[in-house]
Amino acid sequence: MLPGRMIARLKSLAVVAACLAAAGALAACGTRGIQLSHDNPNYQGAKIFADHCSGCHTLDVAGTEGSATKVRDRERVDGPNFNVRKETQQQVLFAIRNGGFSGAIMPENIITGPSAHKVAQFLAKYSGLLAKRPPAPQS
Repeated sequence: MLPGRMIARLKSLAVVAACLAAAGALAACGTRGIQLSHDNPNYQGAKIFADHCSGCHTLDVAGTEGSATKVRDRERVDGPNFNVRKETQQQVLFAIRNGGFSGAIMPENIITGPSAHKVAQFLAKYSGLLAKRPPAPQS
C-alpha cells in the first residue's frame, strides 16, 4: 500500500493533468488555422492576413473569426466577413492604403509593400467563397 502522502500527491497530479487537458481542449476550440498548404502560392498572404487582420475580419481559409456573425453581436470594430464578401485585388489595396472604405476604424497602411500585395492577391482568390449567388434571370 502507498503511504497517505503519496496517494495525495498522485491525486493532485491527476487533477492538474485533467485541468491541463481541459484547458488545451478549450484553447483549440474555434482555431482551425490556415487551411492552405505551405507550398500554396497564397500561403504567405493568408499568414499575413491572419497575423494582421484576424481581430476584425473573418475568413475560414485563413482561420480567422474577427467579424460578428449576427447583427446583434456586431461591435464597432467588426470588419467585413470575407467568407461572404468578394473583393478584387484593387479593392483590397485601396482599403489597406485608406483604412478600409469608410476610414472609420481600420488603420491606414496596416501593411505595406509586398505584404499588402500578397494579402490582396490572397483575398482576391479566396474571399466570397460562401457568398450567395443571385438567381439567374428568367427568360
